[in-house]
Amino acid sequence: MAKLYFRYSAMNAGKTTLAMQVVHNYEEKGGIVEVWKPLIDTKGDNKIVSRLGIERKVDYLLADESSPLQIIKQELKEKEKIDAIIVDEAQFLNDTQINELYYISKKMDISVLCFGLRCDFTMKPFPGSARLLAIADSIEELKTLCECKKRKATQNLRLVDNVPTFSGDQVAIDGEGNVTYKSVCGECYINYYTNWLENQKNNQKLVKKIRV
Repeated sequence: MAKLYFRYSAMNAGKTTLAMQVVHNYEEKGGIVEVWKPLIDTKGDNKIVSRLGIERKVDYLLADESSPLQIIKQELKEKEKIDAIIVDEAQFLNDTQINELYYISKKMDISVLCFGLRCDFTMKPFPGSARLLAIADSIEELKTLCECKKRKATQNLRLVDNVPTFSGDQVAIDGEGNVTYKSVCGECYINYYTNWLENQKNNQKLVKKIRV
């Protein structure tokens, strides 16, 4: 029986590169693979793009109301079989979509491999990741090194105009506008956070002085 897989990490650990390697491995052996990603991930438009410069056009962009199960049922009317579904940036999917991916793996015998982040820049889980961690048959952490070069990176640090920030919407796409990210270990994350808090306090004090 096929499985639902979840491969997660902090950013810059090569998730998309690994996803495309999995696609290549299937297709090299004659397998039929569908590549999906959430519509909200506008990076690369209708492609998944790795930091190595490798890219692959996706078969479907999943909106929040998209049904993986209905998509596969329609695809199987036109294709003899589908061996695997590869989902990049799976953290952006909702609970219902993850549940349907689980159903597809079990009742339609199609392997589903999801790649994504575990949590956001405030260390809160994304909805899709939380559900995957709860029900995936196989869960694996992909590792990358913190900028301090001492510890494994586990958290995603958001920068606006190259300045770390800990406030804002949960979703802000890397490289769009003035938003970028880097992966850091827990200790470095806390150091950045305490510095940010101190700056916030200093700014508030300055505002009070100006108002007085």
